[in-house]
Amino acid sequence: MTADAPHFQIIRDIRNTLCYLKQNGCTGFDCSSASLQILNRLGMPTHDAAVDRESLADIRTDLGDCTRCKLCESRTHIVFGEGSPNAQVMFVGEGPGFDEDKCGQPFVGAAGHLLTKIIAAMGLTRETVYIGNIVKCRPPNNRNPEPEEIRHCLPFLKRQVAAIHPRVICALGNVAARALLPTETPISRLRGRFYEVMGIPVMPTFHPAFLLRNPEKKREVWEDVQQIMKMLG
Repeated sequence: MTADAPHFQIIRDIRNTLCYLKQNGCTGFDCSSASLQILNRLGMPTHDAAVDRESLADIRTDLGDCTRCKLCESRTHIVFGEGSPNAQVMFVGEGPGFDEDKCGQPFVGAAGHLLTKIIAAMGLTRETVYIGNIVKCRPPNNRNPEPEEIRHCLPFLKRQVAAIHPRVICALGNVAARALLPTETPISRLRGRFYEVMGIPVMPTFHPAFLLRNPEKKREVWEDVQQIMKMLG
């Protein structure tokens, strides 16, 4: 029997789920090392460390042609996210806009061009970071995502975080910061200091689209970005 047999896939899915729950601090299930070792003895290879962490491709496959919330009714493309699976920095926005919905890539419009400049100022490139969103389908008329839409989509983003395990996350704007932390505190009060999500430091800052309308806030974003650069060493 090969490793592609159905029961091996079931064991793999269970094991990945246990790992994900453990990484999120869940104590309501038995996510101990002993449980994972039992799954190994049931047929999972013990020599492959990569099996302990889902790949982005696995998550994208699980997401599929998502119809979990009503955003699927008006979208053109799912915007899963893009960048390096080994990124040290992960940028998280609120959701795709018009341009992103058309091409299926995150942050490609005017706000995306500004984010690219911010990334370059950090001495990085879009290819070396990872860029995603709280929701993966464009809300109609670029409205904020609704709580139910976030509830369905946020687990996929957290799985992406677990798969990449960046050294720091930069939450762009109110929606991203409030969904990740979670909190009702406005971004103007959240920005400027680190928080923690899934054991990873999170720096909230203003969204690039907000900076296009309020260029005087760019200095504050640069201060936040400098803190991220300092953490990266």
